[in-house]
Amino acid sequence: DHINQVLQNTPHLEKTRIIRAWIRTVIDRMEHYKAEHYRLLNEDMTQLELAIWKAKLDEKEDDNSNQKVQAKKAKIDVESARKERRIKSGADIIIRNVVPFLQLFEEEE
Repeated sequence: DHINQVLQNTPHLEKTRIIRAWIRTVIDRMEHYKAEHYRLLNEDMTQLELAIWKAKLDEKEDDNSNQKVQAKKAKIDVESARKERRIKSGADIIIRNVVPFLQLFEEEE
């Protein structure tokens, strides 16, 4: 509404310049908010991936409590088992199906 107040007191020949400056300000703000949205989206997808991985780790630990004892005896590399569970957690599939609902619509040019 600020632009309407400014234009009321602006000479006729200056209105075009004022309107263009105002439009540039609006576009700059929109670009800023879009960039912020994508930054937050990226952070949130990382959190979602980690939460899914943790849930799968917890699920596997509950299901395989006997295998823990066997794993300790066999001295299986725990890190590689965790990486394998992260890959097989299904997070990539879930994220791929969640992201489209959170992305901004891009204007067709």
